[in-house]
Amino acid sequence: MVLLAATATFTQAPPVAEPATGEAEFTVAFSGTPIGRQHVTLARDGSGWIITSSGTLGFPADLKIARFEMKYAPDWQPLELKLEATVRNSPYAVSTSFQLTTAVNEVTQNGVTSSKQDQVSARTIVLPNNIYAAYEALAARLSVAEVNTELPVYVVPQGEIKIRVRAIAAMTLAGPAGSIPVRRFDITFSNPGIPLDGSITVDSRARLVRVDVPTMGLQVVREDAASVAVRPESVHNPTDAPVTIPANGFNLAGTITVPPTVAGRLRYPAVVLVGGAGLTDRDEILAGIPIFAQLARQLADTGHVVLRYDKRAIGQSGGRMENATLSDYADDAIAVVRWLEKRKDVDDRRLIVAGHSEGAAVALIAATKQKSIRGVVSIAGPGTTGAELVLEQQRHVLEAMSLSPEQRQAKIDLQKKIQDAVISGQGLDAIPEDMRKQADTPWFRSLLTYDPGKVLAHLRQPLLIIQGDVDKQVLPTQADRLAELARARKKASPVEIVHIPGINPLLVPAKTGEASEYPDLKERTVSTKVSQAIADWIKKSF
Repeated sequence: MVLLAATATFTQAPPVAEPATGEAEFTVAFSGTPIGRQHVTLARDGSGWIITSSGTLGFPADLKIARFEMKYAPDWQPLELKLEATVRNSPYAVSTSFQLTTAVNEVTQNGVTSSKQDQVSARTIVLPNNIYAAYEALAARLSVAEVNTELPVYVVPQGEIKIRVRAIAAMTLAGPAGSIPVRRFDITFSNPGIPLDGSITVDSRARLVRVDVPTMGLQVVREDAASVAVRPESVHNPTDAPVTIPANGFNLAGTITVPPTVAGRLRYPAVVLVGGAGLTDRDEILAGIPIFAQLARQLADTGHVVLRYDKRAIGQSGGRMENATLSDYADDAIAVVRWLEKRKDVDDRRLIVAGHSEGAAVALIAATKQKSIRGVVSIAGPGTTGAELVLEQQRHVLEAMSLSPEQRQAKIDLQKKIQDAVISGQGLDAIPEDMRKQADTPWFRSLLTYDPGKVLAHLRQPLLIIQGDVDKQVLPTQADRLAELARARKKASPVEIVHIPGINPLLVPAKTGEASEYPDLKERTVSTKVSQAIADWIKKSF
């Protein structure tokens, strides 16, 4: 203890978080299915912080926590960990003691005890796998962090990684019991091999509210924020109103935005906004920018009724996502269209579906199934198969990494191997287990096999293609390819393409379009050039 106190003075640690103490209950879900609960207590005494927990998780974790206790010094220097649990019906225990830059572990599994010592960073954050009480320490540290902050994380007993803060968004979780002011921290776990993106939501008391890791299908939500009636509200437009839409055995929750009152005009063209991949809610918040909330207001101000909605199993919408495909998401969009066309203030002859990124593919599929969709807008939508798009995106990411040409090619070859196995259903056993779990899903298979040429062959409605020309997620060449495919059809319906200079994947002005630029963007409002292109096209086409 003397050594720790002396070192804390010497290193002049960053600001220390002071979270509120008390108990909390969390629900843990994988792929939209609740698998268990964990009870958490954060306490403070003279020696520092104490996090304790108990709980049970079903498949795939198969974990029962009899005792978890993690002690930190007042400045969040780790001191001691104790874990007693059962994993897949086998006893499991870990005891770890920390000095400034050393972690000494004793691991007992199936009656056999082994020792392991690791070098760690000072004030590392201790996160044993599947023990979500430990994320209270991460929440506390994030509460005083800024964009681009890197924090060390020790995954007991494997080793240490870094977490980088990519973006921070302030919002309010609104529900029937009141509002919870929170900040969502978009982070990247720098795991060996494949970085993992996620988000940590922290309340104004520096306490953990939720953990989301979309590619793993993981959601950990605090009880007071777990109700389907609770949703993040980052922005509210003057003419927004909540709506509930019957879908296929469940309800979709959305927001309708109507134009300001105009005397003598009762029926307006309507636009349904369809979000992209991941845990996308109705506002489509990316890098802290509520893209759809802003776009809805811009379109409403130009005389359109606009409806945006939470994807199934996201936000306040029901349904399950673990078996959902692009076609299923298209069916959800169709349910929204059918509901919207019954409104008296909507001109059903001018009812448009506009999809962003993956949502563009969903919008196109929906239009081939539903004739009452009068037109489609593809915003940063793919013009190649999903398999080709994923490889293109991976190549771009690898170009920015310090790898040899051989290392880059090895990663590309592995990605191709994974994709081929997912598409064919053969060879999955040869894929590393963690990668197989992420990739072998109905959604990913439907994305890889998505072919815009085949979908466009059945499209009869007019098509508008909008593309930001500094988009590095979906390159401008994708838009050009999509336009070529659309114009090459027999009896092709009208096709228009609009390239917008200086617009990135978030639809805001940018210089490079790279994700590394997001935190430093000066303009964080969706460009009105996007909404104006849509409004002009609707006016002249219908």
